[in-house]
Amino acid sequence: MQRFIFYLTVLLSTTIFGQESAEQQAEQTIKTFFEGFHKGDTTLMKSVMMDKVLMQTVFKTKEGKDVLVTDEPGKLISAVANRTEDQKWEEKILEYKVQVDGNMANVWTPYEFWFNGEFSHCGVNSFQLFHDNGTWKIIYLIDTRRRTGCQD
Repeated sequence: MQRFIFYLTVLLSTTIFGQESAEQQAEQTIKTFFEGFHKGDTTLMKSVMMDKVLMQTVFKTKEGKDVLVTDEPGKLISAVANRTEDQKWEEKILEYKVQVDGNMANVWTPYEFWFNGEFSHCGVNSFQLFHDNGTWKIIYLIDTRRRTGCQD
């Protein structure tokens, strides 16, 4: 009987601790998105995106004017799909800050963007995710872009 209780305890502990938390699942969604981005695999990218995703970028012009640009997700997908082999894009994610409330999550990711091995810009991505019947999907992405004030 003691052996049975021991194995039952081990089985339950493994099951409980082996499951990913909602925060880990949401973070994995973003990792999958960037895996596709770096590999040029738009199918992988789209697998973690809802059909209608709002994408925006915030930056300052050289004159100091604040600008908000809204783009169609298809523009990013097309750019990734049509990237030539001599172009290497690397978005280095510096940290993942994940917040979850029920079926909504926010993933905040400071980043550095490198083009062909040279620093281009830095900023923060803010992803909004929806838990779509067991799968986290990106519904909104806004990012900042700047060339100064970046982490060393």
